[in-house]
Amino acid sequence: VTLADQSTYEAKVVGFDQDKDVAVLRIDAPKDKLRPIPVGISADLLVGQKVYAIGNPFGLDHTLTTGVISGLRREISSAATGRPIQDVIQTDAAINPGNSGGPLLDSSGSLIGINTAIYSPSGASSGVGFAIPADTVNGIVDQLVKFGKVTRPILGIKFAPDQSVEQLGVSGVLVLDAPANGPAGKAGLQPTKRDSYGRLILGDIITSVNGKKVTNGSDLYRILDQCKVGETVTVEVLRGDHKEKIPVVLEPKADET
Repeated sequence: VTLADQSTYEAKVVGFDQDKDVAVLRIDAPKDKLRPIPVGISADLLVGQKVYAIGNPFGLDHTLTTGVISGLRREISSAATGRPIQDVIQTDAAINPGNSGGPLLDSSGSLIGINTAIYSPSGASSGVGFAIPADTVNGIVDQLVKFGKVTRPILGIKFAPDQSVEQLGVSGVLVLDAPANGPAGKAGLQPTKRDSYGRLILGDIITSVNGKKVTNGSDLYRILDQCKVGETVTVEVLRGDHKEKIPVVLEPKADET
């Protein structure tokens, strides 16, 4: 890690959250050399507000670009895990490879987001950049500092790609696999399997969780992100030609226990 006075320190990774593209690093440097950035609130941002992005695009250190907030509450997919990241800030401040992890600031210099991705067919800035909002980052950083990881609840299922479910003419999430030792398996959700003749028998199709409609995988992740480990959720499924409501106790991801 290189500080403003060009002194460098070896950093240790305290923890990272692939789902939201955030990591916490620790360096042992004298206190007087470390100046924390003031953290703002991202909940009350407005479209049109001026913002500044600082980063290291193409290896050019301490580059400042400016723009406005072009959109709020966007949704992008995590490059690492494919899970949706909600409430993302969209900006037209030039964000290029090397800007990721840099701060997005408001006009008073407070941190309102962490630059994470660009929408770009060419790989260079196309005027559509995305930042994870500070309010989301705060919660993640707290967990990473305390526990070294972020614990998210899972249903413990593998589900079919959205396109294949659309081709079946139904809306929802088709359960392909629900291991018996996972939350969904214990609750009795039916996976997709083949009969003795090799014909496909469709598993349960999840249509809602806690009364919130589920039409695709992103919907499911969005609802689970608002739940806690150990919580009981009511999963409504289409099983054959009838609907059933099944209570499922959410568990942490296997590698996190």
